[in-house]
Amino acid sequence: MMVDRTLAQVGRNLSDAMRILGDGQREPEAGAERWRLSRASIPGPLQGDGQDVATILHLVHNLIHDEEEEEDKPSQHRMQNVGEQGHMALLGHSLAAYISVLDRERLRKLTTRILSDTTLWLCRLFRYENGSAYFHEDDRDGLVKVCRLVINARYEEYASEGYAVLSSKQPVIYQSASGRPGLGQHLCSQLGLPLSSLCTVPCNTIFGSQHQMDVALLDTLIKEDIEAGKLPLLLIVNAGTPGAGHTDKLARLKDVCDQYNMWLHVEGVNLATLALAQVTSAIMAATRSDSMTLTPGQWLGLPAVTAVTLYRHEDPALSLAAGLTCSQPVARLRALPLWLSLQYLGHNGIVQKIRHATALSQQLLQKLKAMTSIKTSVEDELSSPVVLFKFSQETSAASSGGSVEGYCAGDKEVLDAFNRWLGEQLVQLVPSSGVDVVELEDEGTCVRFSPLLTAAVLGTQQENIEELAEKLAQLLPVMCSTMCLRQDFREETHRHSPSLTYIQDLSWPGLGAVRYEPQTEGMDESRKKQELEKINTELLKKLQDLDTDIVFSTGPEFGTEEHCVFVGMVTEDVDVSELVETVAALGRDIEESGRLLENMTEVVRKGILEAEQQLQLANEEKLMEEGMLRQLPLVGSVLNWFSPFQSSIKGRTFNLAAGSLDSTEVTYSTKAQTGRPSQQETPTSSSKKLPGQRLFRRSGAGSESFSETSSIGQAEEPTAGGRSTPSGSVHPPACPPAAEEDAQPTDDVAAEESPEFSLQVHTPVEEEVTSEERQPEGQEAEPSGT
Repeated sequence: MMVDRTLAQVGRNLSDAMRILGDGQREPEAGAERWRLSRASIPGPLQGDGQDVATILHLVHNLIHDEEEEEDKPSQHRMQNVGEQGHMALLGHSLAAYISVLDRERLRKLTTRILSDTTLWLCRLFRYENGSAYFHEDDRDGLVKVCRLVINARYEEYASEGYAVLSSKQPVIYQSASGRPGLGQHLCSQLGLPLSSLCTVPCNTIFGSQHQMDVALLDTLIKEDIEAGKLPLLLIVNAGTPGAGHTDKLARLKDVCDQYNMWLHVEGVNLATLALAQVTSAIMAATRSDSMTLTPGQWLGLPAVTAVTLYRHEDPALSLAAGLTCSQPVARLRALPLWLSLQYLGHNGIVQKIRHATALSQQLLQKLKAMTSIKTSVEDELSSPVVLFKFSQETSAASSGGSVEGYCAGDKEVLDAFNRWLGEQLVQLVPSSGVDVVELEDEGTCVRFSPLLTAAVLGTQQENIEELAEKLAQLLPVMCSTMCLRQDFREETHRHSPSLTYIQDLSWPGLGAVRYEPQTEGMDESRKKQELEKINTELLKKLQDLDTDIVFSTGPEFGTEEHCVFVGMVTEDVDVSELVETVAALGRDIEESGRLLENMTEVVRKGILEAEQQLQLANEEKLMEEGMLRQLPLVGSVLNWFSPFQSSIKGRTFNLAAGSLDSTEVTYSTKAQTGRPSQQETPTSSSKKLPGQRLFRRSGAGSESFSETSSIGQAEEPTAGGRSTPSGSVHPPACPPAAEEDAQPTDDVAAEESPEFSLQVHTPVEEEVTSEERQPEGQEAEPSGT
C-alpha cells in the first residue's frame, strides 16, 4: 500500500510526542540541563538558538505536571484516558494542518468528502434523517448560528435592514428553568438582543418531574407575548438536563412549536441513547426537532473533537448567511478528527461505548437501592443514563435509632454539607468512577453519576462501580453516627459553658465546632482577641496530637468562624461527653500554663528586688558585727587569723514554686536543698490507656467495668488556683472490651502511687537529715523538693 511520506512522518511524530508526554522520560545530562534552563526562562525572551523537538516536548510535559512537582505529591485531578481512538482524533488535528497546504481544487474535493461522510454517519447513527451538520468548537456556538438562521427566516428584511426590523416585533427565545446556566444570556449577547427577549419557563410544580418544563405554562406565556406584539422565535428544550438528567416532554413541546410556528432546538446528554437499538419514546421524539446539538467527543472519549449541531432547513442561502455553512474549505477541516475517529470505532464500536455507559448506570442504581441511608433520584429506573443519589436524613435517623428531635432547624443545610463531603470523598477514593457534586434547587446537594459524560473519558469499568459501592457503604455508617451525635455534642458543650461555646456552622460536615473561652476580665478587646486566638490555636494542636481517629481542624477554608476547633466525622462508639471533657480540660491546662508564665515574670521580679534588699541589710549587719578593722584588706586578714569571727548572717535561696526567699541555713546544715513543702500537687493521670482501644471510644462487652474504673481517673483534683482539673480527661482511660480483670486493679495502683508522691514532696527536714546520715560518706542526698 502506497503511503505519502509526509503522512507517515506525521504519524510517527505524533506517536513520539504521545510517548514523551505520556511517560515523561527526560534526556540525561545535557538534555536535562537544557530543559531546566528553558523552564526557568518562562516567561521570558525567546532564546537565540533553536531547540529540537524532544526538548520542546519535555518542556511541555513538565509544564503540564509543574503543579505536581511543586507540591511533591501526585495530582488528584482526573486525567482523560486517551486510547487508540483518542490518538486518531489527535492525528486528525495534525493532518488538518498538512491537508490545508494542498492545492485549492484537491482541498475542496477532500473537505467536501470529509464533511459529507461525517454528516451522513451522524444523521444515520442518531436517527436524524435529511439533516445537515455544523461543526463547532464551543458547544453553544451551534445554537447561536441556529438563532441567526431563524431570525433570517422569520424577518425577511433582516438581511438588508438589520436590527431595525426587530423593533416592529421583538423576538422571544424560550428556555427551561432547568437548562444550562448562562445559556440564554450568552445567546442575547452574541445576537445583540436585549435580555427582555429571553423568557425562562418554570418547571412542573405539582404533576410530573420537577426538572421538566411546564408545557401548560409555556402555552400561556406564548399567548401573552403574542398579545403584547412580540414574536415567539425559538424554544430550547433538554433531553437530559445538566443537573438531574431529566428529559422534557418533547412530543408535546413539538406540537406547541408547530402551533405557533416556532423553532425547536434540543440538547442534552440523553441524545446519545438514540444510537442504541432500543430507545424510549421520550427520547425518540427528539428526532422530530428542527435542530439538536451533539457532543460525541464526551460520549466516545475523543479529545479535542468538535461538537455537532444537526439541523433541517431547505434554503442554503439562509444557512450560509447564518454561518452554518462555510465556503472556505479550510474551515471544513474541523470535521477531520471526528471523521477519523468514527471510522476507527465503526458503528458497532460507537454503540458499544454508549451501551456500556448506560449499563454502568443501571449497575450503580441496583447497588444504591440496597443501601438504606441513600435516596436515589432517576427519571426512569429502567433506562435513565444519569443517576442522582444523596445521604438521606430520614432513613439515617430510622436506621441508626436516633431521634428526629435531635436535628436542628437547618436540616437542609446540614444534609447539603454532608452530601458535599460525601461526593468529595468518593471523588478522591474512586477517581475513575466519574462522580461529581451538583447543587439542585429542590433536592439540594446530590452526587451525580453520568457515565455518558465520563465513562469513555476516564475508562470507567464495572469493577470501578463495585469499588464505588464498597467505599460508599464504608462512609455511610460514619455519616449516620455523626448526624445522630451532633445534638449530643451540642448539649455536652452547653454543659461546659461558659468555658466552652458551641459554634453553629451548618455548612460543616462533621460533629460540630467548639470554642474555648478563656477568662478575659480586665482585658481590652485587642488583648481578648489575641488571648482567644492563642489558646484555641494551641488547643487545636494538642487535639491533633492525640492518638485518635477523629479529625480536628480549623474548619472550611472560606468559613466565617474564627478561633475555634472543628470536629470531623465520628463513629458510633465515640463517647461525646469524654470528648467534650477532654477539650475543656486541655483548654484549662493551656490557659493556666499561660497564666503561670505570665505570673512567673512578676514573681521573679519581686523576688529579685526582695533579695537585693535583704542582701543590703545583711551587709550592713555584717559591718556592724565585724567592725571597721576587719574590713581593711591587710589588717582584716591578720585579725581574722588571730581571732576568727563566726558570722550570724545566713544566705538566701529563691523558691520559684512558692515565690519566696528561704534561708540557706538548712541547706548548709544538711548539705541538701529541701525547700518548703510544695503548695501545689501536680495532677497525675491515674487513668491509663489500655492496648486495643483508642481515645474517646466506648468499650463494648466491658463497658460496665470500664465506666467504674474510669470514674477514678476522671476524679477532680484541686490546684493551686482553686480551680479543679479532671486529671483523667486530658488522657482518657481506655479499656478493651474483655479487659474487666485487667482494669480492676486501677484503684490500687492509684492508691499506692499517691502516698509515695506526697512523701516525696512533704518530707520534713528532720527526716531528710536522718536519710542523709545513712548515705555513704562524701555523697550528697538528692534534692527532694526540686
